[in-house]
Amino acid sequence: MPKMTESFYNSASWRAYRQQHRDWTIARQGGVWCIVCGSIKRLILDHAIERKDGGADLPPLEQAHWYCTGCHNRKTAEAKAKRARGGR
Repeated sequence: MPKMTESFYNSASWRAYRQQHRDWTIARQGGVWCIVCGSIKRLILDHAIERKDGGADLPPLEQAHWYCTGCHNRKTAEAKAKRARGGR
């Protein structure tokens, strides 16, 4: 079954937060890229602490990171597997 985007990620508040985070990241480091591999393509802003694990909808800017699609999918799969193991 294909992954469905939660409606939250289509909200005006998340879109505004993404733009604010992008501007903040560019000001800090001169650009936006995946924190794992350095790619600049197909970037996703990700919560450091997933919302399903109690993370804030709009966390402090330091608690969200840019990932390329591949690195984001790996991180999300690892978090899902950890939840399935009861947090271990």
